[in-house]
Amino acid sequence: MIRFLQTNNRMTKAIFVVIIGVVSVGMVVYLIPGLTGQGSSAADTYATVYPHWYSRLLSSGEAVSEERVEKIARQQLAQQHYPDNPVILNIFEKRAGEQLVEQQVLLAEAEKLGISATDDDVSHFLHQGQFGEFLYPKGEFIGPERYADFIARQFNMSVAQFEGEVRDEIVIHRLETLITAGVTVGDQEVKDAYRKSNIKIKFDYAVVSSDDLRKTINPSDSDLEAFFKTNAARYATAVPEERKVTYFAFTPNDLPGGVPQPTQQEIQAYFNAHQSEYSTPEQARSRHILIAVPAGADAKTDAAAKAKAEGILKQIQGGANFADLAKKYSDDPGSKDKGGELPFAQHGTMVPEFDKAIFSQKIGDTQIVKSQFGYHIVQVEERQPAHQQAINEVLPTIQATLIREKEAQAEENYAHALTSEAIKNGLEKTAAAHHLQLVTTPPFNHQGVIAALPDGSQVIGKAFDSKVGDPPQYAPTGEGYAIFQVTGINTAHAPTFADWKSHVLDDYRDEQLGTLLATKTQQLADNARDLKDLAKAAKAVGATVKTSELVGPGDQVPDLGQIGQVAPQLLELPVGAVSGPINAGRTGVVAKILDKKEPTADEIAKNLDQTRDEMLQERRREAFGVFVSSTMDDYKKNKRIALNPKLQKAATIPGM
Repeated sequence: MIRFLQTNNRMTKAIFVVIIGVVSVGMVVYLIPGLTGQGSSAADTYATVYPHWYSRLLSSGEAVSEERVEKIARQQLAQQHYPDNPVILNIFEKRAGEQLVEQQVLLAEAEKLGISATDDDVSHFLHQGQFGEFLYPKGEFIGPERYADFIARQFNMSVAQFEGEVRDEIVIHRLETLITAGVTVGDQEVKDAYRKSNIKIKFDYAVVSSDDLRKTINPSDSDLEAFFKTNAARYATAVPEERKVTYFAFTPNDLPGGVPQPTQQEIQAYFNAHQSEYSTPEQARSRHILIAVPAGADAKTDAAAKAKAEGILKQIQGGANFADLAKKYSDDPGSKDKGGELPFAQHGTMVPEFDKAIFSQKIGDTQIVKSQFGYHIVQVEERQPAHQQAINEVLPTIQATLIREKEAQAEENYAHALTSEAIKNGLEKTAAAHHLQLVTTPPFNHQGVIAALPDGSQVIGKAFDSKVGDPPQYAPTGEGYAIFQVTGINTAHAPTFADWKSHVLDDYRDEQLGTLLATKTQQLADNARDLKDLAKAAKAVGATVKTSELVGPGDQVPDLGQIGQVAPQLLELPVGAVSGPINAGRTGVVAKILDKKEPTADEIAKNLDQTRDEMLQERRREAFGVFVSSTMDDYKKNKRIALNPKLQKAATIPGM
């Protein structure tokens, strides 16, 4: 090795320099604080993704901002109608953060492969589908102002942010297309898949009910007591910890001086600060008659629905009453009985075709519009332009809001004052001084209730974080506050057999039931095969015999469940065959096939392309999922994802 290095060889020296460089960089990466593990990030950065091994050294990572994570989390929170509280928001932020980090990793990988998207690509995408129908009606752009307004209302983004998101989605879609380009599916696989998913069978089935079996498990007291002793560890803390509190409570009616009222100046100040909340966007009121067209309907069905809609339109144009025709013909159950009347709708709240109609037709005009639901005979009745509400229009709402705020603040102030007084003088003297009733609760567990309080959950929660002797504290009750103190604790303990006998019986039955159900079902299956008579075999074990409809893999059968999930083996049995025992959870089942319908060769051939497309899409999703998972694992393993340390406690990426 030394002789090799001593030779006067420029290439050798160059290689040696590169090796030393790599080692040096590696030492820098692992020795300089912040370049490994959860490297340092700016305060507003949720995470940083480093596309290459050297990116940390060059500080060339791509940041995912905390602001963006929180914004997306709040949007998802609102879309799913969850309450906006810190615990739920934290869960949504974690999910949004993981999604954005994954997106950034995929964009980095796409860039390495030379995948990109141009402004023309974004423009082409926006001309397609639902965006195109709204942004380019009749091929004409709606204009930059309406475009910006639409994006702001629908996505709470600027145009630049929205188009950036679209560009990223195009890039990731192209990455997915490249990664999954080699995924294929053979003709025979497609045929087999279609056949299996479209087999229909009809069968008799005998049902052994676990509920019925449970009643037959009747152990003696000595059996139960032996079970109780054998499972002593199981019952060691069966009686949960309990607490009792002494408290007094007040409602808004008990506030000294009553609930304060807002002044005119406060109302005006609130109105000025919340102007955006009191603006009404453009909206339209309409009525319609829907002639429904089922999803996937053939051309003949579609044509018939269209002809029916045109016939109804002619009746309306001839002077027929719209409401009467809606009640007679409309397939929309929500508006049919109201003569087709719909409430005011804002831009973007209806399906695109309907939305376009009610905001572009002349008032009073009646036209036919086709959407994903079918053909709509639409009549626009009224449109209101966007406008700002005056203070007198929203005065009652503002007053109610301010009263609630003042009431809440007054309640908390009073609770704080009473608690301070109780710490000094004791609960009893404080309650008496303010003419409030002192109450001591019976013991309650963590899941218990305090009967006299509208909502005692926060009192209970705080009680289990406290101990006897802690100073008084307060908690909201749903109608005011309670000032309380923990006055007793019963630790979790084992019950006596006599006190817990009914629970022991339930546990004993649960433990025996699975084995008994399996044994009975196996006995039923053996008897059915030996006797060649399912009904006689069922009678012998007390099972009930039922008959199914003609069902396929996705159909539900009472006392059995979905065939394709619970008993797919039935689909492969010939007519007349008896199944083995089937465990359906709460029941045991044995079936005999009565009839079987398989798709014909012509049906398989007719649906070959559609089935192939569905299978390809599913396999490509799976293949891309594997790629995403392995890529994320590689980034994590090589420490190329750095979370902001200040956010790690609140949200972490699994595996990091």
